[in-house]
Amino acid sequence: MTPDQMRDASLLELFRLEAEAQTQVLNAGLMALERNPTQADQLEACMRAAHSLKGAARIVDLEAGVRVAHVMEDLLEAARQGHVRLQPDHVDALLQGSDLLLRIGRDADWADNAGREFIQALIARLQGEAVEPVAKQEPLEPLIPQAPAAPLLSALPVTQPAQTESAPFEADVPPAGDTGSDARDRVLRVSAERLDHLLDISSKSLVEFQRIKPLNDALHRLKRLQASASRALDVARESVLDGTLDTQGQTMLGEARQLLGECQQMLAGYMADFDEFGWQGGQRAQLLYDAALASRMRPFADVLAGQARMVRDLGRSLGKPVRLEVNGEATQVDRDVLERLEAPLTHLLRNAVDHGIESPSVRARLGKPEEGVIRLHARHHAGMLLLELADDGAGVDLERLRDSVVARQFASSDTAARMTEEELLAFLFLPGFSMRDQVTEVSGRGVGLDAVQHMVRQLRGGVRMEQRSGQGARFHIEVPLTLSVVRSLVVEVGGEAYAFPLAHIERMTRLQPEDIVQLEGRQHFWHEGRHVGLVSASQILQCAEGARDEAGIPVVLISERDACYGLAVERFLGERTLVVMPLDPRLGKVQDLSAGALLDDGRPVLILDVEDLFKSVGKLLGSGRVERVDRSGRQSAGAQRKRVLVVDDSLTVRELERKLLQSRGYDVAVAVDGMDGWNALRSEHFDLLITDIDMPRMDGIELVTLARRDNRLQSLPVMVVSYKDREEDRRRGLDAGADYYLAKASFHDEALLDAVVMLIGEAQG
Repeated sequence: MTPDQMRDASLLELFRLEAEAQTQVLNAGLMALERNPTQADQLEACMRAAHSLKGAARIVDLEAGVRVAHVMEDLLEAARQGHVRLQPDHVDALLQGSDLLLRIGRDADWADNAGREFIQALIARLQGEAVEPVAKQEPLEPLIPQAPAAPLLSALPVTQPAQTESAPFEADVPPAGDTGSDARDRVLRVSAERLDHLLDISSKSLVEFQRIKPLNDALHRLKRLQASASRALDVARESVLDGTLDTQGQTMLGEARQLLGECQQMLAGYMADFDEFGWQGGQRAQLLYDAALASRMRPFADVLAGQARMVRDLGRSLGKPVRLEVNGEATQVDRDVLERLEAPLTHLLRNAVDHGIESPSVRARLGKPEEGVIRLHARHHAGMLLLELADDGAGVDLERLRDSVVARQFASSDTAARMTEEELLAFLFLPGFSMRDQVTEVSGRGVGLDAVQHMVRQLRGGVRMEQRSGQGARFHIEVPLTLSVVRSLVVEVGGEAYAFPLAHIERMTRLQPEDIVQLEGRQHFWHEGRHVGLVSASQILQCAEGARDEAGIPVVLISERDACYGLAVERFLGERTLVVMPLDPRLGKVQDLSAGALLDDGRPVLILDVEDLFKSVGKLLGSGRVERVDRSGRQSAGAQRKRVLVVDDSLTVRELERKLLQSRGYDVAVAVDGMDGWNALRSEHFDLLITDIDMPRMDGIELVTLARRDNRLQSLPVMVVSYKDREEDRRRGLDAGADYYLAKASFHDEALLDAVVMLIGEAQG
């Protein structure tokens, strides 16, 4: 039988799985031996892994794998016997051998052809390292017996391979009736698509069962109605006991009471059964969903495969001994979250080695151990995965960062000098920002922490950074444990339900109309000592605005970096845990929306994409077409009193005119210039416009001209009040479309009020 015939596809697959499992053991053990070459347990583990791979390669007739594993085993045996003391160069060679065995397992043809010379060179290197003499030392005693010469193929473990989009997914599925340890270790390979489909069905079943509650509430209302009908019949029966009703009528009344009583008894029995069914069914639907969700969960360690090795190798290439310490490897996280965490974690780890950890000479001068340490801690908290990644390096040089901010013209020298540490660190998350002047193989390609933040935000999470100069930097990452469910604040906008993921909400509040101030044509309110821009959610989502709660204007505060906006909604519907249902891919990316879900009563709800919302708010503010949030309240007041808009850049004139008109009963709004007045005219109803001519941004002539071009404002009465009293100025105002021109030089109380009454009548018209 030829070697090719012996290489059955299923046997090669088993060897690949064996190689993936054993090379992880080799990588972890070799890095531990690099720090302490005398660890007998790690030497034994590495020898056992190499020996197992040699036997497995021999069974599937991978001669190259047999030779590589054999020389690795020889070198490790020489170290165990004390003939060789493992040094970083030895570990480099052994790690290359581990990589090579994995490559052979994945591509046997490569080993027989293109990779033959590389394999020969590595074998020669490993053989040379194995005979390098060192000072005699006592051999290490083995902690466990030697592994058998060739493990049986039936004993090869089926171990979780690296996950890809199309890779099969393995879930622990113990067979029925078997409770031993063998059953717990058995796995079943299921495609990721099937598992996703199972989770989708179970989540929909859970949502459907939640609809039983409102149905149960309706049955209770029916029971109360029957009780009321029974009492009404009792009252009717008592009222006819004096004999005013004939015998037939009394008989019919008695039969009605009897039938109603039987209905009540039947309903009570059915309701008891329904309650039991609802509770049991709900529990089973929840258990089904939890089981399906748990089968998608993987230990956090899965995302760390190769990361410790990457940190070690990168440090070696930069001349920096570095190790990665991980706490919380068993923390369970959704498979999709793990896959999407790998890229940002890899970037942060590389960044820590390259930017954070100092060279050994610098660390020694600072009194630090020559070996740098990066610590990664994972834990659960309130349904979220919390990650802390910290290094013991130099931290961020704030003065260099300040200089980079100025050099890249993000801020002036004076502004940068006044920035706090938090404000400076925020620049590290800007696209393309780097403190490196030159591109390197490790970093400096313009893909910085902004990419990390973007990837984390796509997971509906957040990232923040803190540092202590000379003592390292720390990153805090918070992401959901699963993307299948999301804890959200559900609100109503335009009569429809929308959900804000809680991870992106700073807080929720209620505003009164007097809390809202107008600044530079935009509405703001005070929050924790700063002005926050206020925008109507209905305008962002392009839907008609409905009636709001009487208790105030519900506002959701969303924040990103140092930006914060308030989105006014119609009402808060409360917190909900929503089962995420992706939008139909045929729709493409829908602006401001990320997914859909169903509420407990079966109503659909759209989950908002907060990152998109920030872009939409920015575009809206830049357009200058922001509608006033409190316009509905003012319109209701204007239905009783006529409304006047006063536009003047002089505070004194504005206040004088406002007080005069209010004293006569008019409802008055003010604007600081023509642009502010134009925004007000487009978003609110007024019965009269009073404007000055000379104003910044937009003068009165331009304002009147724009109003007359707008079909909705063509009939709006307009009065110009100006210090300019020349005939040409009066003619300009009237030609633009003004109905009345009043010179401020001849201005007095009665002149203004008489003109207003002439144009629109009394305030209570």
